[in-house]
Amino acid sequence: MKKTTITRRELLGWIGKTAGVAVMYQAMSSLSLAAESTFKPGFKLSKAPKGASILVLGAGVAGMTAAYELRKAGYKVRILEYNERAGGRCWTIRGGDSFTELGGETQHCKFEDGGYLNPGPWRIPYHHHGILHYCHEFGVKLEGFVQVNYNAMVHSTEAFGGKPKRYREVQADYQGHVGELLAKCVDQGSLDQSITPEDRLKLLESLRNWAGLDKSGIYRKSLESSLKRGFAVHAGGGLMPKAVQSDPIDFSALLQSDLWKTISQGQQNEHQTQIFQPVGGMDGVAKGFERQVKDLITYQAKVTKIQQDDKGVAVSYVDLNTGKEQSATADYCVCTIPLSVLSQIPVNVSGKMQQGIRSVPYNAAVKFGLQFKRRFWEQDEAIYGGISYTDQPIRNISYPSDNFGSKGKGVLLGGYMWGAPNAFEFTSMTPAERVKKAVEMGAKIHPQYLEEFDSGIAVGWHRVPWTHGCCGVWTPETRETHYDNLCQIDGRMVLAGEHLSYLNAWQEGAILSALDATERLHKHIISAEVAA
Repeated sequence: MKKTTITRRELLGWIGKTAGVAVMYQAMSSLSLAAESTFKPGFKLSKAPKGASILVLGAGVAGMTAAYELRKAGYKVRILEYNERAGGRCWTIRGGDSFTELGGETQHCKFEDGGYLNPGPWRIPYHHHGILHYCHEFGVKLEGFVQVNYNAMVHSTEAFGGKPKRYREVQADYQGHVGELLAKCVDQGSLDQSITPEDRLKLLESLRNWAGLDKSGIYRKSLESSLKRGFAVHAGGGLMPKAVQSDPIDFSALLQSDLWKTISQGQQNEHQTQIFQPVGGMDGVAKGFERQVKDLITYQAKVTKIQQDDKGVAVSYVDLNTGKEQSATADYCVCTIPLSVLSQIPVNVSGKMQQGIRSVPYNAAVKFGLQFKRRFWEQDEAIYGGISYTDQPIRNISYPSDNFGSKGKGVLLGGYMWGAPNAFEFTSMTPAERVKKAVEMGAKIHPQYLEEFDSGIAVGWHRVPWTHGCCGVWTPETRETHYDNLCQIDGRMVLAGEHLSYLNAWQEGAILSALDATERLHKHIISAEVAA
């Protein structure tokens, strides 16, 4: 009996044999599977024991989620927060703001009204149901975030004389060349043993359509390819020029350029449309939560010691306004302090939890906010939102997804780098040096940078005093050894935050972790009450 189906594994193997390892890599990226958020609406804790109190450490998204749900259940809740604002890494910097790094460097933001940088989270995927739920509940206005713009740039310093290519050109040409190879394979009958004759004809038809092949099944300069990659000269009106078809990039040159590595970004599950952003900056999310729990928050409270016994939890902190030592007590504690900071605070927990706290490093990351005298990317290059990619350390440039066509100055996310070695290298620089480098690198994609640059800021997350890094970094080995131990209720204390989720580095992970931790802590408290 003939085999009439083809498996994913067989398809990937076939592509790999047909077009080489480079195409195999791209196919694996395109077919990757990622789970969406497990959040379920209707979360509600049962009634809390009368008079029970809980101390929440940290007024980030995780801490405020926990406090909000615990108070609704009837707990007496208090939050201690290091900063003079709520939100933690859910942070937006605008004109007039200033912040001081570890080491004493202070940056003063000079952005015009409407311009901003989100140093931390900057987009919300459609399937992050938890964060979207609370945005809707708290009246946080959202707008679309443009992840993929086919008119944006992809750039390699080592290919095509260092000149950028349009995303659409690389996307269309990669797809076209691969489609041609696959179509030839199908047309030559090499798949006859894998699919039915009817499916073979449909596959061939679909490949020609998908890849922009001409009537003979070839990817080359043609109407079909130009409809996907763009025309060399676009059609006009009246006596303006006729459309002129464009020349595809040579397949070998395209593969060797490595530009194909970036074009699958928008196909990754977490980056697929629709993606959202709060109107006016990501701190709109933080402010939405803060409106619900502001009366519970003690701001500028630097935690210095956490102690627990069989009667309760006692936390020592410094009032950063006065410099005075203070204390707070409660029956239980939800601690959302990043492990990078918690590892430096005396806390009496079990040996396994202590080991876990000290075993999770935090990723280095640097984000650049660059203000320009005008929105040249729109005016000169018709780029409205989206992201350009480069092999330089800045990695990408993200164009604003709001206020299209507005006059005056505009702000770009002028780079977002993470991990070794670049993020560590840039973090070691002064902020002015970081910005200077970002402008120099960006000018290789947009020459207008050099003339149009106005001002900039650069947040190196390892120098942020209240987090010492952008997110927890897990490996399969550390998750196996420490993850469950860190999630356990330890005496009267439970940890929560993005670092204790499988969606770490996302706000959704912080919310899911907080809900899981509070639900388990609540059940533990109820059980202890019954046992007593």
